[in-house]
Amino acid sequence: MVVYDEIMVRYGELSTKGKNRGFFINRLAKNLHEVLSDLTELKITAVRDRAHILLNGADYQEVSRRLSKVFGIQNFSPSIKVEKSVPILKEAVITLFKEIYREGMTFKIAARRADHQFELDSTELNMTLGDVVFDNFDYAKVQMKQPDITLRVEIRPDAAYLSYETLKGAGGMPVGTAGRGHLMLSGGIDSPVAGYLALKRGVEIEAVHFASPPYTSPGALKKAKDLAAKLTAFGGSITFIEVPFTEIQEEIKAKAPQAYLMTLTRRFMMRVVDRIREARGGKVIINGESLGQVASQTLGSMSVINEVTTTPVIRPVVTMDKIEIIEIAEKIDTFDLSILPFEDCCTVFAPPAPKTNPKLENCLKYEKRLDVEGMVERAVNGIMLTTISGENWDQEEKVEEATFADLL
Repeated sequence: MVVYDEIMVRYGELSTKGKNRGFFINRLAKNLHEVLSDLTELKITAVRDRAHILLNGADYQEVSRRLSKVFGIQNFSPSIKVEKSVPILKEAVITLFKEIYREGMTFKIAARRADHQFELDSTELNMTLGDVVFDNFDYAKVQMKQPDITLRVEIRPDAAYLSYETLKGAGGMPVGTAGRGHLMLSGGIDSPVAGYLALKRGVEIEAVHFASPPYTSPGALKKAKDLAAKLTAFGGSITFIEVPFTEIQEEIKAKAPQAYLMTLTRRFMMRVVDRIREARGGKVIINGESLGQVASQTLGSMSVINEVTTTPVIRPVVTMDKIEIIEIAEKIDTFDLSILPFEDCCTVFAPPAPKTNPKLENCLKYEKRLDVEGMVERAVNGIMLTTISGENWDQEEKVEEATFADLL
């Protein structure tokens, strides 16, 4: 069994970022530290063209599992560290090939000499180590294009590193490099997928969840936090913002026609999340609306709901079929949570026949019956913040009450 000393991480789209490259690499390094924070034996360094994770005895399989989800990584390779001398390198190649090389396989050596003081250059290393394989394995067969085994040998100032596996990363951009957005996170299937897709393009998300106790249960709130926890695997901790929404929903139900309950509710949600976004330095609002899926997600409804804000609203799943959304939810491990039978505030107050093409003038007329500004302000002043750093968030939860002034 091969025992690895290090994982070499190669970046994805960061190679195109020119003078901003350092910013992207530093953010990726921060995300790696967060995702791997509980594995305290690791040592992580990020340089211009790649990052290095020294395992120091940590479980390679667990580190590999987490790395495969972190956005901004193109691929990564587990490596063996040896002293940088030709005899030791030869012995290391023989030992490794005894573990991994079988009759009928082809191979090639791909050497890279970062330390130019080393006695052999890259071409000489390729030839020397290739000869070692031929001398010790009578079935050895070299192949330069798509061999079964590509042994990468890197000579660095501190040591030599050997690797033969290249594992695919998640791609995308490091979370946080595109700025901050506020995700309207319900307990359903679509909004976690929308959050995942925003994370993939580098958006740092804060999750805003509307709770209406006693109509919604503590189980529904925990479910939403668990969904946010699933998303931390892709780039680090997420701030979860719980909004008290009972008063707003009760007032709308008491003073507006039943057919407009959903539209007015969504307009208030948009106002509240926009106020939070402004206070917390967000650039966009993100939600899981998919065109035509429910009454509030027709073009007519979206237009009327959006009227309350000039902030860009990103809908990553807007053109997807439900089956496409479910496939992503299963991939990111949120689907089973999303289908747990806890109702959110949108479903408990849902009218039997909501308007699919609501009129803006009607919404404005009905909202004159309501203390719009006061209701929004009270909801924002009552928010609760939770920092969710991983799937064990409930064992280390730190909740703080925050007023609107605290957010500034």
